[in-house]
Amino acid sequence: MESQAIGFRFCPPVGRREFHDGKGNKYHFLHLTLPNVFQDFMSSREVAEFFSGAMAGAMTKFVLAPLETIRTRMVVGVGSKHICGSFMQVMEERGWRGLWAGNTINMVRIVPTQAIELGTFECVKRAMSLAQERWALSGGPKVEIGIVKFNLPFTWISPIAAGGAAAGIVSTLVCHPLEVLKDRLTVSPETYPSLSIAVHKIYKDGGMRALYAGIAPTLIGMLPYSTCYYFMYETMKTSYCRAKNKDSLSRAEMLVFGALSGLTASTISYPLEVARKRLMVGVLQGKCPPPPHMVAALSEIMREEGVVGLFRGWRASSLKVMPSSGITWMFYEAWKDLLLPQKKKKHHTS
Repeated sequence: MESQAIGFRFCPPVGRREFHDGKGNKYHFLHLTLPNVFQDFMSSREVAEFFSGAMAGAMTKFVLAPLETIRTRMVVGVGSKHICGSFMQVMEERGWRGLWAGNTINMVRIVPTQAIELGTFECVKRAMSLAQERWALSGGPKVEIGIVKFNLPFTWISPIAAGGAAAGIVSTLVCHPLEVLKDRLTVSPETYPSLSIAVHKIYKDGGMRALYAGIAPTLIGMLPYSTCYYFMYETMKTSYCRAKNKDSLSRAEMLVFGALSGLTASTISYPLEVARKRLMVGVLQGKCPPPPHMVAALSEIMREEGVVGLFRGWRASSLKVMPSSGITWMFYEAWKDLLLPQKKKKHHTS
């Protein structure tokens, strides 16, 4: 007896074709061919890395959205103070969809941020490695000032650290308006009840400058975090692979090393993040005298709460950062392996 089914297969040419499974069954498939230009575009290393970053960010945020929802309720004091109790309340009030409430703005922010951050890291790391190889042969870039000539000692700069720093700076400069929108929606939901209203009101009140409010403290906080985050992960990955004489990490190892790198970077840069949040909340509530700056915020925290105040909320932040960092690296590496299988190389120190 003959049966038929409709499906999609990405192979040439375009049109409807039959497929026989050898058991007398016949299937009809709609063949769809991607243009060669698009295939070439997607197969390039840089595009694949940016796309992998975007997918990793989206999948990570989707997986962790329920934890983020529960954490937010507990931080702002809504409902139960316990994780299980808060989970049950959300389920009773809104059902499963309630666990992903407010995830749209996070997706809008995290997808381009992760794409730009991870893509920039890979590009800069690769460019720095190639430049250092050339400098090792030619003696490095030279500077001449009159009769004085000297070489710039750029060979000591770690390509991984340079890539991490560049990733944090570029992603922050491009995506900071999305971070401003998220903060406004979180801190002042009565003033900014929706994303469209927030965009319109912020732009109307201050133009593009308002969308980049707080960019300086954000960059100051991002630079050490991003540098340490990528340096820790790549260093641990390379050292472990060498010690175990293996080419790559398993998915579980990526999860662990990603979580550890995120925890380390977050701990080192956490005081700057606390000061940035203090500035952001103070400006929104009109409590910060102009011009507010990072040093003043840190001094105020130290004066009022001591060193402990610089790490207030660190535990809750770590519970968020560790799974997020680990899952992001796991998904990112998986997408890279999928999109660039023919370009996989042994991991080595760049």
